[in-house]
Amino acid sequence: MIETQNLTKTFDKFTAVERLTLDVQAGEIFAFLGPNGAGKTTTMRMLACLVAPTSGQASVAGLRVGQDDDAIRARIGILTEAPGLYEKLNAVQNLDFFARLYGLDAAQREKQIKRYLEILGLWERRAEPVGNFSKGMKQKLSIARALLHEPQVVFLDEPTSALDPESAKVVRDFIAALKGEGRTIFLCTHNLDEADRLADHIGVIKKRLIQVDTPENLRRRLYGQRVLFRVREITDAQMDALEGLAFARDVQRNGAALSIALDDPPNMTPLVVNALVAAGAALQEVRQERATLEEVYLDLMGQENTAQ
Repeated sequence: MIETQNLTKTFDKFTAVERLTLDVQAGEIFAFLGPNGAGKTTTMRMLACLVAPTSGQASVAGLRVGQDDDAIRARIGILTEAPGLYEKLNAVQNLDFFARLYGLDAAQREKQIKRYLEILGLWERRAEPVGNFSKGMKQKLSIARALLHEPQVVFLDEPTSALDPESAKVVRDFIAALKGEGRTIFLCTHNLDEADRLADHIGVIKKRLIQVDTPENLRRRLYGQRVLFRVREITDAQMDALEGLAFARDVQRNGAALSIALDDPPNMTPLVVNALVAAGAALQEVRQERATLEEVYLDLMGQENTAQ
């Protein structure tokens, strides 16, 4: 649904995005992670035909960026960093204005405006001037604006920025529901937990693409797979038993807990349990360890900074 080949954007002598090659499948949520100035927003703006690439190629929904820009704009929805709403107009008037630009007729406009204001919890405030809205309410109204014409591809730049926890959950659930409708979501975010919960694939960028994979594969690639075995007391006999298991690698001891690297935890974990119990261990806990996405992200950023 979204493809780029060596997509590059420079501003005078500054390179914002360097030779970006991506392939985002239809119906998935793709999350872009990176520090401020990493090129996330610039990439999104190029794909949405808001700024022209310096070099390289890109296509959205089968249409070529730079050749089919008007057709791409008609098929996408976009939430930018700045809401860009008319503050003297109320919520309905704002959405009606943009729905007209999208070419919706009167019946469609009425239906879509009511639908999205209700979903995002703004229906009861629909008659108030948007200038009275909080920043979070404006953010939700901007999300509604991006979806009025039911776009195939939705670009969201920090969609839960400035939202309280309850509103942020409403938006996250809404994004997941959009995916369930078959839409493709391109999500730029600093919220690592949000990316972890929502994304099918994650791209980590710092002007150039550092890594792209599923959240789980990123963890495995950097940290491998480890299982924690907590016992009442660790003995020499138990450690000797583990040494006899060739597949139990990098055994790390921390108090009464043993962290063991296993290539195939579902099949190997029972064998480790049997060996420990046979050596007299009283097991209290067995669980697969899971690195946080924050740990993965910081590790990748650290590697990138070292390489530069």
